[in-house]
Amino acid sequence: MSIYRPKNSVQVLGWLIPVLLLIHVTSFAQNKATWIWYPGDFEIGLSNQMQNRRTERATFFPPFWRMDNPYVLVDFHKVFDLKEPEDVQLYAEGQYNVKLDGKMLEGYPTTIHVPAGKHKINLKVYARDKVPSIYVQGRTIVSDSSWLVTNEDKEWIDETGKASDQSGTTWLPAGSWNFDRPENRPSEFRLATRPKQAVSQATKAKGFLVDFGQETFGFVKLHGLKGQGTVSLYYGESEEEALSTESCETLDRVQVNSTQSTDSVLPLSKAFRYVYVEPAAETKVDSISMHYEYLPLEVKGSFRSSDEELNRIWDIGKYTMELTTREFFIDGIKRDRWIWSGDAYQSYLMNYYLFFDNSSVRRTTLALRGKEPVSSHINTIMDYTFYWFLGIYDYYLYTGDKEFIQLVYPRMQSMMDFCLNRRNKEGFMEGMAGDWVFIDWAENLSKKGALSFEQLLFCRSLETMALCADILGDNGASKYRTEAEQLKTKIFAQYWNSNKNAFVHSSIDGIAGDHVTRYTNMFAIFFDYLTPEQKEGVKTHVLLNRSVPKITTPYMRFYELEALCAMGEQDYVLKEMKNYWGGMLRLGATSFWEEFNPEKKGAEHYAMYGRPFGKSLCHAWGASPIYLLGKYYLGVKPTAPGYASFLIEPNLGGLDWMEGKVPTPNGHIALYCSKKEIKVKAATGKGILRIRSKIMPSGKGVKAVEKNKGLYEIEILTNTDYTISYQMQ
Repeated sequence: MSIYRPKNSVQVLGWLIPVLLLIHVTSFAQNKATWIWYPGDFEIGLSNQMQNRRTERATFFPPFWRMDNPYVLVDFHKVFDLKEPEDVQLYAEGQYNVKLDGKMLEGYPTTIHVPAGKHKINLKVYARDKVPSIYVQGRTIVSDSSWLVTNEDKEWIDETGKASDQSGTTWLPAGSWNFDRPENRPSEFRLATRPKQAVSQATKAKGFLVDFGQETFGFVKLHGLKGQGTVSLYYGESEEEALSTESCETLDRVQVNSTQSTDSVLPLSKAFRYVYVEPAAETKVDSISMHYEYLPLEVKGSFRSSDEELNRIWDIGKYTMELTTREFFIDGIKRDRWIWSGDAYQSYLMNYYLFFDNSSVRRTTLALRGKEPVSSHINTIMDYTFYWFLGIYDYYLYTGDKEFIQLVYPRMQSMMDFCLNRRNKEGFMEGMAGDWVFIDWAENLSKKGALSFEQLLFCRSLETMALCADILGDNGASKYRTEAEQLKTKIFAQYWNSNKNAFVHSSIDGIAGDHVTRYTNMFAIFFDYLTPEQKEGVKTHVLLNRSVPKITTPYMRFYELEALCAMGEQDYVLKEMKNYWGGMLRLGATSFWEEFNPEKKGAEHYAMYGRPFGKSLCHAWGASPIYLLGKYYLGVKPTAPGYASFLIEPNLGGLDWMEGKVPTPNGHIALYCSKKEIKVKAATGKGILRIRSKIMPSGKGVKAVEKNKGLYEIEILTNTDYTISYQMQ
């Protein structure tokens, strides 16, 4: 593809790059049609629907950031060269007109005849209540992501990628997902459901309490509903919450007026384990069940080990991810049911070791970004903007999907311009009016001044911009790389305290403080910003130092334990996982929580935000062992985009044995590891197995090369079974 590059503006280049595919790219068989739309608009429309379903005690509770709408008027076109004439069926979401070779056809044709030869078809669609979309099906003429679309913004690139003054309109490749039948309309998309029964029902107070046995999500169905009056339903992730009619976070009031016994499914899905049902005096409900709501995904990753508690942790992490992977990756299923960039970034990483579902990552990334112009940080949170950048390069590394980088790069450019224009006089990012500087839920965590943590994420984001620019051959790469190098130098000069062997937390009016927190220091380790000596200093004086304030959220425990794993502390991390996530299991958790403090007792565990049941007991960031066990215990990670090459560096961390599968774009990498034997089979790429052994590793087809004393590397060929004898150091 040739790309038109205005000589005087890298920013204009960003808007004019004609991308090959939108998100949700699928491999279409020849002549297979699908519904198509303006790139990104389906995601924005769907996210608006989902994020505005949140309620608190039956009150509508929308997000507090700007929400965008899909374009209401979209023009679709494609040029075809037919050997034979054919009849073509047309479907549209919205009002539309049709042109054949520039000539308007009368009315709303549902079938058109296209003669043999070269012809251009245009459909222009208008809709306000749905995303303007089309479905076109002929023998060879079909709608797919090769069609071009425009929102009439008067900057034009033709099919070859060259600029033209003929039309003054920008045409981009259409967006699509998996709506592959005319009746399968995008506007009618719903998650799947299946019936689910309660495990117990007990009389309580004025009604009855139903237990579904585990955290769940879906639509409650009332059975034997009869009478006249109100039936109140109080939902709880704990029994205490469901029975607290004045303080539970979510509830429903159902108005009944029926002399006949009926069943009724409530219209809005809820998260709960328990439901307390309280009928008014003149009403009756026999029982309730539910329609469990879910996104159908294949679980492609696996993990098992000699430690049954660790296996249970992996299983509950998997279930937590199943619950929070919905139309998009969301934070928690009770609240907020929104798309938060910091939560989503962790979900992406866990997804690569569990589902490897590219579509969910792409949907979430585009929904978070929204449309131009940029007027605030993503979710209004400075650090969440930076996580958005980081997630894009990780996506490319794991998937090799260059087309998505082409699509999203212009949106990255304008987002980065927004950040670069908000630096303080020292060149650091500092919270301004309207900004939320988050970092973590932690007591007494200062957000004043320019925080070292924000600068570190900002630096990594600039590096990500340079990497993506390199991928696309954009000459802006050198600008971003220079900005990153200069910022890194300033970060060390301003925040690194050699006496404390750590980065200090903040700088106010250009003067660095002396307070040390864990956040910047642990990120600097796995960003590989520190020398080996600095890493050891951080490990000793920060990560393993009990006088440095502890982290109590799974959100930041994720990164703390990743930093320790990156330094080979898997034995220590295993104990921490069993203590922290195992601690939730010992309290009866069936999914992992938003926050966990082992020092709390009883119902104290459910309180947050000043509310007795404000805490989410099913939160995506609680599932991080999925990622840690896949990347740092099984030790599998890509070293080239899309697993073209990869490294397997298993670390038992005190386990007797472990086994699992890590998904890739082209199949699994399967591993079994004990203290004396390793079995490996990879369905893709060029792999290196790196192990430490007291003896020379051996086995059929095994060619071990000693890279350092006791450190060996073995080449892993595709679709070859290896059984390797060794002796763990």
